[in-house]
Amino acid sequence: MNFNWDVFWQYLLQPSGVYLTGLWLTCLISVLAMLLGCVLGLAAALLRLSRNPLLNLPVRFYVWLMRGTPLLVQIVFLYTALAAGGIFRFEDIDLFGLVIPGNIQAAIIALGLNEGAYMAEIIRAGIGAVDKGQYEAGRSLGMTFAKLMRRIVLPQAFRVIVPPLGNEFNVMLKNTTLVSVIGVQELLLSTQMVTSATFRVFELYLVVAIYFLLLTTLWGFFQRWLEARFGQSDRPSSPPPASTRMFGRSTLNLLRAR
Repeated sequence: MNFNWDVFWQYLLQPSGVYLTGLWLTCLISVLAMLLGCVLGLAAALLRLSRNPLLNLPVRFYVWLMRGTPLLVQIVFLYTALAAGGIFRFEDIDLFGLVIPGNIQAAIIALGLNEGAYMAEIIRAGIGAVDKGQYEAGRSLGMTFAKLMRRIVLPQAFRVIVPPLGNEFNVMLKNTTLVSVIGVQELLLSTQMVTSATFRVFELYLVVAIYFLLLTTLWGFFQRWLEARFGQSDRPSSPPPASTRMFGRSTLNLLRAR
C-alpha cells in the first residue's frame, strides 16, 4: 500500500480551509439540531402525560414515525421530496446579514425532528422516575402543572436524563455525515471534495475518522463532568465518625471549646 505520510500529517495537523469549514459546520449543525431536538422532546414528553387523546395521539404518531423510518430517508424527503411534490421548498434566507442556505436549514430541521422523538422518550422516562409523592406534595401546595414541573419534577428528572442525553449528542455528531447527501459541506463532504482533487483517499478518510474520534472523545470528557456535576446529590455521604455518633456533634463542640 502506497501510504503518503506527508499528506496524512499535513491534513491532520494543518487542515485546509475546506476542512476547517466542514469541521465548524459539523459542530454548528450538531448543536443547533440537538437544541431543537431537546425542545421538541420536552414538549412531546409533556404532551404524552396528557390524558386528552387530541394531545396524546399526535405525539405518539410523531414518535412512531420518526423512530420507525431511517434518518437518511427523512433528510432526503424533507429537502428533496417536498420540493419535488410542490409542497415546500427550502430557500436561502438572510439572517442579520448572514445567508443560511436552504440545505443547511433542512439538515438542522431533519436532524432536530428525528432527535426530538428520541428525546421525548428519554425525558418521559426521566419524569416517570420521579417519585409520585413529589407530585402530590406540589399539588398540596397549590402549584400549577407548569410550576410543579419547573420547580420540582424536571430538576430531579434531569439527573436521569443527562447520561442518555450525552449519548444522543454523541450520536448526533456522527449523524451529521448523512446530510452530505443534500449537499451540506460538513466534514465528510469536505473530505470528499479534497480527495477528488488529491486522489489520496485512504489518508484523507483516515484523517476525517480521527477528527470525529477527537470530537466524540472531547464530548465524552464533558459528558462525564456533567454527569458528576448533576449526580453529586445522589452520592451517599460518608458516615460520621464513631465519636460523633456516640456523643453527638454539639457535645463534642462543647468539649473542644473547653
